[in-house]
Amino acid sequence: MKKTAQIIAPAASAPATVVTLNITPKPAPRPARLRPLIQRLIPALCGGLLMLLVWQIAALWSSGFPTPYATWQAAQVLFADPFYNAGPNDQGIGWNVLASLQRVAVGFGLAALVGIPAGFLLGRFTFVARMFNPIIALLRPVSPLAWLPIGLLLFQRAEPASSWTIFICSIWPMVINTAEGVQRIPQDYLNVARVLQLSEWTVMRRILFPAVLPAVLTGVRLSIGIAWLVIVAAEMLTGGLGIGFWIWNEWNNLNVENILIAILIIGVVGLLLEQGLMLLARRFAWDK
Repeated sequence: MKKTAQIIAPAASAPATVVTLNITPKPAPRPARLRPLIQRLIPALCGGLLMLLVWQIAALWSSGFPTPYATWQAAQVLFADPFYNAGPNDQGIGWNVLASLQRVAVGFGLAALVGIPAGFLLGRFTFVARMFNPIIALLRPVSPLAWLPIGLLLFQRAEPASSWTIFICSIWPMVINTAEGVQRIPQDYLNVARVLQLSEWTVMRRILFPAVLPAVLTGVRLSIGIAWLVIVAAEMLTGGLGIGFWIWNEWNNLNVENILIAILIIGVVGLLLEQGLMLLARRFAWDK
C-alpha cells in the first residue's frame, strides 16, 4: 500500500513548489508474519507428541493395549473403504457415523424447536418461570441413560428412543440460556415497547429475539455437545447402525485398535460441530 506525502518547498523568486513523494512501506518480513502461526502450531505439536508418548507407555505397560503404530495400520485398513455395505449388521465406519449424526439431528432439532420458545416464555413471564423452574431443576441433573428406558417404554422401538434421549438431555441448556438472556435485556427496551403499544409478538420478534440471539447460540452450542455425547451411550444399549453400537461390536470382537480409532472420530466430529456453532455465534455477536 502506497502512502503519499506532500512537501512544500518555498522558492526565492517563485511560488511555493509542491513536491509529491510516493512512499511504499516495506512489507513485514516473512518470519514476522509466520510467528503467530508458529506460536500456535508448536504447542499443539508438543501436546500431540506428549499424548503419543503416554499412549506408547500405556501400550508397553498393558499387553492388550495397542500401540500408536498398530492403531495407524488398523486405521489405514478401516478407512480404505469406509462406506462398504455387506448387510444390515456389517457396514463401514462412514455409514455408522452418518447414522449417529442423523439421530443427533432429529433429537437436537426437536429440542431446539421446543427449548428456545420455552426459554423465551420463562424469561418473559415471571409466573411461567416460577411454575417450571422447579421442574427443570429436578429433571436437568438426571443421567441420560436413565431416560432411555422411558423412551423404550413410550415408543416400543430403539430408534425413536435414542432420539428421545437426545431430545430430553439437550433441551435444558437452550431453555436456561435463552431464559437468562431474556431476563438480562435492559428494561428500557421493554418500556419503549410499552409506550409504543407493541403487540407481544412484535416485542418477541423485534426486541427480544435480536437481543437474546447470542445467548441462544451459546445454549445451542452447549446442547450439541451434550447430544453428541449422549448418542454414543444410547446406541451402545439400543444396538443397530451407529458409532456407539459399532464400538460395542468391536469390543465384543476384541478389536481394541478400532475402538481407539472410533474415539478419535467421535472427538473430531464433536469438535467440528462445536467449532461450527462457535463461528456462528461469533458472527451474530459481531453483527450485534
